[in-house]
Parts: sequence; C-alpha cells; structure tokens
Amino acid sequence: MKNKTNRLFVLTFLMTMIMTSYLFAQSGQPKATDPTLEVARQKIDSLDKKLIEILGARERVVKEIGIYKAKNNIPSLQAARFQQVIDKGITAGKKEDLSPAFIIELLNAIHKESLRIEDALKENK
Repeated sequence: MKNKTNRLFVLTFLMTMIMTSYLFAQSGQPKATDPTLEVARQKIDSLDKKLIEILGARERVVKEIGIYKAKNNIPSLQAARFQQVIDKGITAGKKEDLSPAFIIELLNAIHKESLRIEDALKENK
C-alpha cells in the first residue's frame, strides 16, 4: 500500500509541476521583475517540455515492446529488467546529484505507466 501511495505521490507531484509550469506560462501572470529569474524560469519551462517529449518517446518504445510481449505471451512485468533500469538510473542520478530515493520514485512512476500501456495492448490484441 505504501509503495502505491508513494508512486501516486511522485506521479501527482511531477504532473503538478509540469501543469503548473504550463499554466503559469499560459495565464498571463505578471513577469518577474528580476530578468535573471525570468530567464531561469524560461529554461525550466523548456526543460519540462523536453522531459515530456522524452517520456513520450520512451513510451512509444514501450508500445513496441508491449506488442512483442503480447504476440509472444511474455508477461508485462519483468522484475529483473526493471531492477537493471533502477540500478542504471541510480548510477546516472548520482552523477547529476540526484538522490537514489528520488530516482527510484521517478522510475517507479514511469514504470507504472509503462505497465499500463503494455497491459492495455494485451487487452486489445
């Protein structure tokens, strides 16, 4: 139960951050008087957009894998493979000064969406 709650929290947090960035960019909020802050915020907005694009590209590959798994009766959840993803993510995250806990939560949220996509493909085959 705690893992589901944590995953839901991370996913909710990420989506809130993304939507907040989008809404503020679209809402005509007053501009910050400090140009340094405004430039930094524009960088964040751009990076958020790229994050979403990268996640979309990742999930398109997940669909390819899901189709293969569905055709070959392979279960969606591959625990050993997911552990590899976590381990690689933690190693990469350390290089970016990101905590292992954050990387695990993030990758769990992404993995949950990937499993949802794969399972949906199996249901529609």
